[in-house]
Amino acid sequence: MKPIFLLLACLFLPSLSLWSQERLRIVELNVENLFDAQHDSLKEDREFLPDSPRRWTRTRYWQKLNHIGQEIIACGEDSSGCGLPDLVGLCEVENDTVLRDLTRRSLLRKARYEYVMTASPDVRGIDVALLYSPLSFRPVHADTIRVAPLEGMRPTRDILYVAGEVPNGDTLHVFVLHAPSRMGGEAFSRPFRLHVAERLCQCVDSLLHLSPKASVLVMGDFNDYAGSPSLQLAYRHGLRNVSRQAEGRNGAGGTYRYQGEWESLDHILVSDALAGKVRACRIADLPFLLEEDAIYGGVKPRRNYNGMRYNRGFSDHLPLVLELDM
Repeated sequence: MKPIFLLLACLFLPSLSLWSQERLRIVELNVENLFDAQHDSLKEDREFLPDSPRRWTRTRYWQKLNHIGQEIIACGEDSSGCGLPDLVGLCEVENDTVLRDLTRRSLLRKARYEYVMTASPDVRGIDVALLYSPLSFRPVHADTIRVAPLEGMRPTRDILYVAGEVPNGDTLHVFVLHAPSRMGGEAFSRPFRLHVAERLCQCVDSLLHLSPKASVLVMGDFNDYAGSPSLQLAYRHGLRNVSRQAEGRNGAGGTYRYQGEWESLDHILVSDALAGKVRACRIADLPFLLEEDAIYGGVKPRRNYNGMRYNRGFSDHLPLVLELDM
């Protein structure tokens, strides 16, 4: 296991009581290639540099940061009165720089989020992170879980684990993961995603063995569907997919759309002890996150690039929003 970065993003002291609420709002989001515009000589990040074919400039980088901040803020704006999300699991963030800029310098800066992130051996340099509000989540332990690659498997993202105290005094155990992609085909890459799921289940089993009633939450981009073998494995280890029936309010039938078909590659899983506290889970298909699908009809996520054409968008994934009664 490698050290994680735990950085403060609070610039002002909060004026509210630290444990003033009883409901948690949790967001999971693959932000799609949140790279800075500087080259890391140890990573394959040249695709997102000013002199690359994508012309990934500082201006575009800052627009992307503000778009992600806008998206996270909007996930807390509805009639329920929950306010900003308490926890946000992010996939495809490059490094500590982008997390610092997102939490301290973008539109999200007044949310006062703190964060934890991994430092994975992923070839491209992308990682996962957890943003959290100190008003409703107090970390007591954080670690990264290394996934040793199988033969023929590229080094993949670490799994992030953070345990924290929530308003009712309980401990919430949070895992954030980003499983290997389907590059090379689903059948070829399936063992790699199963391997990550096995590593996850080992950790969950250890927690539930010590405390069968532990509140465990797993979220991230599994690069698999709800019925895929990797998710089936998680179910056999006591995790329930509370996002399986999640739908949007503006036409989204999943978090991801491929060739006109909505599917969900993103999932939120919980242990039995936490399942009874789930109030709702939905897809945040906010209108500004969507655009017309000119080829297949309907709408699709408004991503940052369509092919190599800059689209001034957000991500090719839509957020999942989970509400828990704690």
